[in-house]
Order: sequence, then C-alpha cells, then structure tokens
Amino acid sequence: MITRRFLLFSIAAAGSGLNIFAAAFAQSYPSKPIKLIVPLPPGGTIDVIGRLVAQHLSSRLGQSVIVENRIGAGGTIAIKAVATADPDGYTLLFGTSGSLAISPALYRSTEIPNLLPVAATASNPPLLLAVASTVPAQTVNDVIALAKASPGKLAHGSTLGSPPHLVVEFFRAKTGIDIQHVPYRGSAQAIPDLLGGQIQIIAESMPILMPFVRQGKLRPFVVASKTRERELPDVPTLTEIGLDGFPPETWTGILAPVGTPPEIVSKLNAAVNATSQTAEMTASLAKLGFHAESGSARDFAALVATDARKWTEVVKLIGVKVD
Repeated sequence: MITRRFLLFSIAAAGSGLNIFAAAFAQSYPSKPIKLIVPLPPGGTIDVIGRLVAQHLSSRLGQSVIVENRIGAGGTIAIKAVATADPDGYTLLFGTSGSLAISPALYRSTEIPNLLPVAATASNPPLLLAVASTVPAQTVNDVIALAKASPGKLAHGSTLGSPPHLVVEFFRAKTGIDIQHVPYRGSAQAIPDLLGGQIQIIAESMPILMPFVRQGKLRPFVVASKTRERELPDVPTLTEIGLDGFPPETWTGILAPVGTPPEIVSKLNAAVNATSQTAEMTASLAKLGFHAESGSARDFAALVATDARKWTEVVKLIGVKVD
C-alpha cells in the first residue's frame, strides 16, 4: 500500500496522550536553538530558501534556527535524521516535494520514515516545456508530429529523476512518442546544448526559461500548470491537451518528528505563516522564482499526501527507474 511507503500525514498523530508536563513544556517553547535540516547541498535554491525561512523564524521565535545540510539518497538521510530525533520541536526538516513525494516514488525499495507536516513555506512556478527555435515545430501538435515522424531522433535534457525530467517523460508516455533523455547535472548545462542543437526539448521553471523565450531562442509549446500563464496566453496546459495527472507545482515545507506536541506544531505553523505573509519574504522568494505559501498543518499534510499519490502514478506510468 502507498501509505506504508510514504510519510504519516495525520495531524491527529501528534502528541496523543499529551500530559500536563508536555503542555507546560510546549508553552515555554522554544527555550534553546532549533535545528532545521535541509536535504540538499549548501548554495542551491532550496538551501537559500531554507536559510531565509530560518532567519525569519529566528526573529519571530526569539531563538536561533540553525540550518544543517544532510544530503544523499534522495533526501532520505535527512528525513531519517529528523524522524529519529526527539519529538520536542528542536529538530525539524525543511522538506521538498522532491524528498517527500518524488523520491519515495522513484526509490521504491527505500523505506521512508514517518514525519509530521507542520507548514508549507513556498511553491515553485510551473514547468514550461519548450523546443529550440531551430526546431521546425510551432505548436504542441507540431512537436508530437515531428517526434512521430522521426522516432528516437529528438532528445530532451535534464537531471535524472527531477521534475523537469519526469514532466517530459510524462508527455512522452501520454502522447506515445519516442524521444531520448540525455542526463545533465542541471539546466545550466542543458540549456547551452539545447541552443547548440545537441538536444531539442527542455523543461524547466518559467523564471529560468522565459529570458530565452523573450529573446526568441526558445519556443514554448505546453505548460504544466492549472491554468494558462499570463505571460504565455497562447501556450496550452497539459490538462487542456488531454494529459491530466501531472502535479502542477513543486513546493517546500517544514516537518517534525511524529509525537511532537500539537501546541508546538501550532506555534511553528503560526510563525511560518506570519513569515510567509511579510512583504520582505514574498519579495525574497520572488527573486528566486518561488511563491510564498501559508495554511494550516492539515492543509500541508493534505498537499503532501495528494502529491505523493500523484508522483507514484506518474512514475508508474513513465516507467522511470533510479538506482
């Protein structure tokens, strides 16, 4: 069952049987520095967002929030470190849809420990699928026709197992076309090859690809969003062309060990939401191409559970395997 491989998303599981001592402890929280574990290396976008959140939470909670990077195994190492920590609110995970929803689908043999969702922090703009301007295709139907006319001749490039990789594989599987995947460490390496003609198709977030679209170097043909994007009113969504089922965005959020008292979860959730609603945080995230998110712990739990199911279906459909 899916629920055995994915995180525990029941808020009711937090602190059942909380006694008077635990309630008093939660009232005084936090009384010492908090550790926020990030499952990715320092310097990347997710790490930067994690440090922004930590900085703002430090100000609101009156205690230092220290970022610690634990990388490896698709985020599983970081997840296990938090899952086995004391459920006292002093060790938290800065989770991503990659580590919490995608990795469990890709690494099927890996057991993902239970965690307790606390609050969503940010979401990434939708992925845009595009071809180089030298490719003789103007629309999504042109891309499909070109691929069918020359099976195996078109190639796309992205990091193996990443959302950009999976969205193009989803497009391939749903349309029945034959295109090749060329693995790259990231879009910084893939885009030059795309412009140079070594690959023909790419998927990335809109903030990364739009400068090339405006310069006429890339031609977008479909967007993985809920509705059409204001900047690209003529570009259809995956749903519009009949390809339902791909998660429309990636996200980040904070999670705690199971058993963390609900009072602490509530206090952290309120602090994260207050931070997300500030103009400073909104502007900082916008510069990184992200949107600030807020909501209850239950809202975040529902998002993670829903996307975990969706990513499982996507991976099963496209047949991607990662060792």
